[in-house]
Amino acid sequence: MEQKKPEMFSSKTLDYFLQLAETMNYTKAAQILGITQPALTQQIKKLEKVIGAPLFYSMGKKLYLTEAGHTMLQTTHSIYAILTNAADKIQKNTNTNKGEIKIGLLSSIEDKVFIDFFSDYFKTNPGIKLTLLMLSRDEIWNKLEKNSIDLAIMYLPDQKIKNWKSYTAEKIFEEELLFIHHKKELNDQESITLAQTTNHQWTVYPDTYYMNDLLREEFKNQMRDWPSISGFFTTPQQLYKFSKSTKSFTALPYSFVSNHQQKLDYAALSFDPPIFFQLSFIYRKDKELIPRIKKFLIDFKLYLEKSDYSTRLKF
Repeated sequence: MEQKKPEMFSSKTLDYFLQLAETMNYTKAAQILGITQPALTQQIKKLEKVIGAPLFYSMGKKLYLTEAGHTMLQTTHSIYAILTNAADKIQKNTNTNKGEIKIGLLSSIEDKVFIDFFSDYFKTNPGIKLTLLMLSRDEIWNKLEKNSIDLAIMYLPDQKIKNWKSYTAEKIFEEELLFIHHKKELNDQESITLAQTTNHQWTVYPDTYYMNDLLREEFKNQMRDWPSISGFFTTPQQLYKFSKSTKSFTALPYSFVSNHQQKLDYAALSFDPPIFFQLSFIYRKDKELIPRIKKFLIDFKLYLEKSDYSTRLKF
């Protein structure tokens, strides 16, 4: 047998209750609500019937809330607060120029172009709060899975990412891994094979970092032994400084070399064959339905159409 659903009360009834609780006077409350006093009394009685307890009592001419009335008042305020917050979130989600966008940036990525764009973007979209987190790729993927960031900026292809069904990848720039050295005898070369680099110490990204995996895979594919390592560091700046002071080899993304070219004392060569990978936006497919995020991605494309990624690295 189907169980009978409990009788519910309307938002109009709650409005009547709140108004009476504020004025503590049936006549004043009815006037403010634009109804008759008997109509208000009837609505309050219906509400008391639903909850099974009186909400008001009178002493002389004064009206007071019962214990049940106080509970009902607190609960009604809570309900309205929840509804207001929900409406606010929905408005932010459906608004192109209000709300928050959280972005996870792989810590080994040169951030110049993104910081420059974020600064320009804020000038025309002051209602958008941008949050940028520098993260490892494990942290990025974990936050994407938990929906605690809206967009990720990372390198692809990435064999660690298995679940692509719910995600979209949008290419930003094709990166190249460059060989960084201090050997004068290599200055006349335009490229270098891995075979020419294994008789010297290297400074590399830590194990599990994308660039380390990429380089290891290339050594494996070319059937070359992994070189002796003098140190592991997490950022391009750290790798460059340590390799310079220890005169060890390293490999850094084109974006870092291009952005810091005038400050670098070491020379950069392409590998032979070259090692390419993609800098990309990664995001859950449902993020495309949020207007502010869709607009953010479109605006970034327009930003690069005015001056491409490689050019923006240099100024």
